[in-house]
Amino acid sequence: MKKSNVVILSLFLVAITALATFFVTTLLQVNTGDKVVISQSALDSYQTFIDEYREVEELKTYIEKNYYKDVTDETLIEGMKKGIFDVLNDPYSVFMNSDEFKDYMESSSGEYPGIGIYLAPNDDNEIEIVSPIEDTPADRAGLIAKDLIIGVNGETVNADVMDEAIATIKGEPGTPVTLTIYRPSNKEKFDVEIVREWIDIKVVKSRMLDDQIGYLRLTMFDEHAATEFEKHMDALIKDGAKGVIIDLRQNPGGYLSQCVEIADRLLGEGMIVYTESRNGDNEEYTSDASKYDAKIVVLVDGGSASASEILTGALKDHKSATIVGTTTFGKGIVQIVKPYNEETGFKLTTSEYFTPNGVNIHGVGIDPDVVVELDEAYYELENPTDADDNQLQKAIEIMNTELGK
Repeated sequence: MKKSNVVILSLFLVAITALATFFVTTLLQVNTGDKVVISQSALDSYQTFIDEYREVEELKTYIEKNYYKDVTDETLIEGMKKGIFDVLNDPYSVFMNSDEFKDYMESSSGEYPGIGIYLAPNDDNEIEIVSPIEDTPADRAGLIAKDLIIGVNGETVNADVMDEAIATIKGEPGTPVTLTIYRPSNKEKFDVEIVREWIDIKVVKSRMLDDQIGYLRLTMFDEHAATEFEKHMDALIKDGAKGVIIDLRQNPGGYLSQCVEIADRLLGEGMIVYTESRNGDNEEYTSDASKYDAKIVVLVDGGSASASEILTGALKDHKSATIVGTTTFGKGIVQIVKPYNEETGFKLTTSEYFTPNGVNIHGVGIDPDVVVELDEAYYELENPTDADDNQLQKAIEIMNTELGK
């Protein structure tokens, strides 16, 4: 449904909701046979309400009578709910029908069918890739953060039809989908066919790079991220790691609670992040003095977003780690996710977050301490090794220096 129609329908939903509330909470009525007597003030309020929403009712009636296709009540009601969020002009605030909410919760749990990609509408009403997920079809196809999906199976798409586009992209494992991609970094447009798989994300991977340096890859902050992170960090330190390189590249974020738990194990006593909301419901998240006894270097890039940036910002501001790579995505606002009814749900931006030094990075991102662009040739390699990853090699060089090697 086009956004213009959705907005009209959303206003009508507001009117209906307000009308119901008016009758329940405002009218003091007395039944006298088949008539109802109300107070003058209640009548005046009712008349004001009718005057304010008459045009919306007229528009709804006109659509019902004259739209060239039949529109079911279910479609109209869903459109109204989506429209209430659409008029906020916030790409991160959305109403999700039952299928969309189910898909969202599945992707947050780390298991779902598709190509392994995180998407968001951008300010230009385009479908933007936040990041592909490591070792998934999208990653192997060479898609990168900031790529734009402008077509799906030959059909032009933008953020107006993002829900439908995502549903088409996911599909059944083993079947192909063709995406038309526009890459702003080099103004290149191309098609890529990707075979869908069952995506089972390994949130944390780790290994020793040598006898003193550990490597830990964190792909997202799902509901088990903190537990998995601690398990892998404990194992690395037990194996002799004096320093750990934490790789947050292409990590799109996830649960704030998981990010805070992880930050608490890496920082000393101090501020992790604080949030501010319009209604004054502000929160502060702090860490205690207990932390891992290890040097930390963090790898980031343009696909490091949201919770990845909270962790990165806290470590950078406290000078608890050296940040290496390129500027992060720039998502400095916080959403709540709530179930609604009939298995539906919604996301709503309720606050913005600030790093310990009071910086909000929304739309800006976090600049690393050491800027290193990943070599373009890396994307062309079929089976790249650690030696091919110049960002990782720089992180190892820095870690060796910090360990006095």
